Amino acid sequence: MATYVIAQAKTKDAEKLASYGQAAGPTIAEHGGEMFMRAPVVEVLCGNTNFERFLMIKFQDVDTARAWYNSDAYQALIPMRNEGADIALILVETAD
Repeated sequence: MATYVIAQAKTKDAEKLASYGQAAGPTIAEHGGEMFMRAPVVEVLCGNTNFERFLMIKFQDVDTARAWYNSDAYQALIPMRNEGADIALILVETAD
């Protein structure tokens, strides 16, 4: 089943966040993932959030998404990610 990593982010340092994004891209591709959507949050219709960006990465299954996240290459980028933004990553699996 298709699996998505949903990222919600609030930028702290745009330059570091851009560097992180460029470095993270190849780690995603190495695990067969693809950037599915990247967009600014336009409006929060209900609830509370301070996130300003939304991103979805598609993987073939949960195990592959976890392997990407837990890979040495991606784990090495976490300090840069944390300097660039406050980020929540959510793993979801489709039911089809």
